[in-house]
Amino acid sequence: MPASPNPRHRVAVTAIGLVTPLGGNVTENAAALRSGRDAVTPVTSFKVSRCRAKTAGQVSGSWSFPGAKAEWHRASHFTTAAMQEAQNGDPQFTPELAVIGTTSGGMSFGERFHRAQIDRRRPAERAGWLANYMPQKAVLDGLDVCGWSAPMQIIANACASGTNAVGHAFQLIRAGMQRSVLCGGYDAISELVYVGFDALQAATPEKVRPFDRGRSGLVLGEGAAMLALEEWESANGRGAPILGEVTGYGIATDNHHLTQPHPSGVGPRLAMERALADAQCPATWIDYINAHGTATTFNDATEGTAIAQLFGSAVPVSSTKSMMGHALGAAGAIEAVFALIAIREQFLPPNLNYQEADPAWELAIVANESRKAKVRRVMSNSFGFGGTNASIILQAA
Repeated sequence: MPASPNPRHRVAVTAIGLVTPLGGNVTENAAALRSGRDAVTPVTSFKVSRCRAKTAGQVSGSWSFPGAKAEWHRASHFTTAAMQEAQNGDPQFTPELAVIGTTSGGMSFGERFHRAQIDRRRPAERAGWLANYMPQKAVLDGLDVCGWSAPMQIIANACASGTNAVGHAFQLIRAGMQRSVLCGGYDAISELVYVGFDALQAATPEKVRPFDRGRSGLVLGEGAAMLALEEWESANGRGAPILGEVTGYGIATDNHHLTQPHPSGVGPRLAMERALADAQCPATWIDYINAHGTATTFNDATEGTAIAQLFGSAVPVSSTKSMMGHALGAAGAIEAVFALIAIREQFLPPNLNYQEADPAWELAIVANESRKAKVRRVMSNSFGFGGTNASIILQAA
């Protein structure tokens, strides 16, 4: 039989790295997910006295590694830490390309520069702020410390950015265009972004309660996640540790409103349907859905409707944003790693602060506590402003 003109290469995940408000590495994050730890705390980085919201998921701790520089933005530190963890997990992995999702890229330097301009000041560090403002700066710092020399692509597509990065890397390898790709996402909280969400009244002054009838808005988070993707035969041939497999990716754009999703849920549904079709996977094969689940009124309504239409109440659903907030462009990459943790350790992460079901749909919410389960395939969703929708499917190796 002649070979297929368009072979579909399998795509292995050989290493992961993770820094979030829940922990500084994969092990700490896994323990926090299992215990259902709430990492949302009062904001300490800047004043929030004039904001409705007062809390966020904030990365804590310090990192010390060769090559780190004091003048780096904190995003460079935790992005580099996530890269190094991935590198330590598979020292032989060498990326041919880096595909990283982010939204603001760490807006703090731009914010300081803007304020200096308004105040008609010319501080000596102004040039440094400009040099470090680039969204690729954190990624360049991490690649340099890890000793990797690879071209880079930055994807900034609102809150779908991290999932888009993983999905794009997956497509490149599956099509035979790349053999190995480092992918992931990072984002850091800044005052400018925080105040913007507060002004939109999208942030809540209360506990974040995804999919709850009384949900009142999101809380922001931050962090970084990295995944080493490699063509399956290549990874297997060199004896790489295969942690899982990416099998499907779906995207959709509904173009309904600048900040609100289409109320019918058509965007999320199309993204999930396309991911299932891409993976050649019926909906009944999915064991767990890590939902986008921001806890805003409109987002949860559209995603809840779409999940109920496609899966009914048969598949367990939770939003891990209930534990650490919404890390914007990093969220999809972080949650892809959470999916791999759920597969590896065979449990379902909880949806915290869940009190009352929304009567608009019926979902199997993993309410308030994690639980043991047989988890082979996970769908991870990311939906963002402007109607950007993305879903990926990961499965056990």
